[in-house]
Amino acid sequence: MSDSLESLSRKMGGARDLASVVRTMKALAASSVGQYETAIRSLAEYYRTVELGLVACIGHDRQAIVAEAGGKGGDAIGAVVFGSDQGLAGQFNDIVTDFAVPALNALPGEKKVWAVGERVHARLADAGLPMGDVFSVPNSVGAITPLVGQIQVEVERWRANRRSAQVYLFHNKPGAGASYQPASQRLIPLDDQWQSELTKLRWPTGNVPQVLGGEVPTLRALVREYLFISLFRTCAESLASENTSRLLAMQRAEKNIDELMDTLTQKYNRQRQTSIDEELFDVIAGFEALTGK
Repeated sequence: MSDSLESLSRKMGGARDLASVVRTMKALAASSVGQYETAIRSLAEYYRTVELGLVACIGHDRQAIVAEAGGKGGDAIGAVVFGSDQGLAGQFNDIVTDFAVPALNALPGEKKVWAVGERVHARLADAGLPMGDVFSVPNSVGAITPLVGQIQVEVERWRANRRSAQVYLFHNKPGAGASYQPASQRLIPLDDQWQSELTKLRWPTGNVPQVLGGEVPTLRALVREYLFISLFRTCAESLASENTSRLLAMQRAEKNIDELMDTLTQKYNRQRQTSIDEELFDVIAGFEALTGK
């Protein structure tokens, strides 16, 4: 016999322990997905409010926003790529890396890439991209704000002598159902193309919007908020996608464990029945030997 009853029993016990861990990880991933998706939804109305404020500013001084938010683009390319440092997330880092690398290679000019996560940083470096600092992946909604502040400081330091630089964001974002896909966004500059898309928003009333408190300070505050919200939402979407990937991985693991348990249970039952049969045959053989039958 290839496996004894004791060996099969140990394997079944190990499979049950692993199933318990997988169920716990699955519950944590599902809870985290809900947490980050709630954060994303809560930003939607505020994001629209900031966009409407920018629409009002554009209506008063269209050129001011271009000057404030990075001119009209240029040859310097900066990029922030959001990944994961926790395990059991499937191909999460590979997917965003495979999406970001060809997109960045297709852009001309000097490049600088920052990574959120050590693992995606290593993959991007292996692809030959010029890497900047690596940021730690936040482990809660509350930890996103400090990360966004660090990214803003680092990007602004890099842009100090490159006012025409472009900055892109690459991340995984939730898709339909329990899925996700890679996405990108040009964060800076807020150029004519961006303004053209923004001005398609309809002002919610028939009144002409007015800018109070000085146009330039208001514009600067709105641009800062717009950049902050864009980074925050990108990070929250990445974290929601990471936990979706982990949830899918745990569902696959749970299915595999159930199949393994069925196989082990069948083997155990066959072995146990074989052992019982052998014992019965021994008893019968002994009885026949004693009785001479």
